[in-house]
Amino acid sequence: MVLALVRELNRRADPRRLRHDVEFLADRPRSRTRAPEAMLRAEAHVMRELAAAGWRTERQPFDVRWRLGGTDRQNDRAIALQLRLHTRLTGANLVARLPGADDRPTVVVGAHLDTVDGSPGADDNASGVAALLEIARLLGGLPRPPAVTLLFFDMEELGMIGSRFAAQQLRRTGQVAGMICLESVGYFATGPGTQLVPAGFAAAFPRVAARVRSGGQRGDFTLVVHRRSTEAAAAAWRRAAEAAEPRLSAVTLRDPRPHGLLGALAGLAAPPLIHLDRSDHASFWNVGIPALMLTGTANFRNPHYHRPTDTPDTLDYGRMAAVAVATAATAASAASWRGLS
Repeated sequence: MVLALVRELNRRADPRRLRHDVEFLADRPRSRTRAPEAMLRAEAHVMRELAAAGWRTERQPFDVRWRLGGTDRQNDRAIALQLRLHTRLTGANLVARLPGADDRPTVVVGAHLDTVDGSPGADDNASGVAALLEIARLLGGLPRPPAVTLLFFDMEELGMIGSRFAAQQLRRTGQVAGMICLESVGYFATGPGTQLVPAGFAAAFPRVAARVRSGGQRGDFTLVVHRRSTEAAAAAWRRAAEAAEPRLSAVTLRDPRPHGLLGALAGLAAPPLIHLDRSDHASFWNVGIPALMLTGTANFRNPHYHRPTDTPDTLDYGRMAAVAVATAATAASAASWRGLS
């Protein structure tokens, strides 16, 4: 079913739409605390595009106090390495569903809307938002509304604040089959030596490190980070990516940790693992919801990460369209999510 859907979606995906979305979003930094007008402008664009694609969107505000998180100042370090206690944060996520979708357990597909200070954030993370909008267009055109929920997160750069709120809310419903996170999915590099790995990575994940070395350490693939609970979904995404146009290379990486607090603590204790928690999927892992992350590995490939030079002209929109097709097909296929717990 997934491959048949990929063939159908290949005909409708349009890289020009992704470029338009990225160029609109990434003409300035976006932050609830540092650039609130830009965030409202970005929200309005997202809601217009979702409405045009037939989705109903709800703005879900949140007001949280005394939350441990990170900082969105311009830098190239992992959030978990720069902890900060936030006394109060007020923001909002955008949640979209198709009219007519039934009460089947839903698959959440999400991306964060904000940037760090001083960066227009084309790859981090207008690329993820643009892919999510293209997924909305692709799924909105299907004859039967799939059981998919789209989430545009606020305050990822402050320590996944918006997704932590959303994951807790969704856990209470008991109707989430799994989650796919789109994080910095637009930058690809075909030159040898363009893909770096964190310190200690080869010892922790020898198979993946060998795969990267065998490809000349080229940053021409999408990394699919998953746990045991989303192994089937990760495999389905890889097959879908290989059938997309253009064909997209994928490398799957299984995080060995369990869901919940124990897994989060293990990440703090083991440096190579901490990098696997660096986006909104980790919020879902931490409340026991199966999740996977799709990423171009951010600062381990993209020299513009968290910098003013993270601009729309640096991205590969053909491959981004392939990411959207593979993700839409995987999210819409119930078979990809069987056996999740």
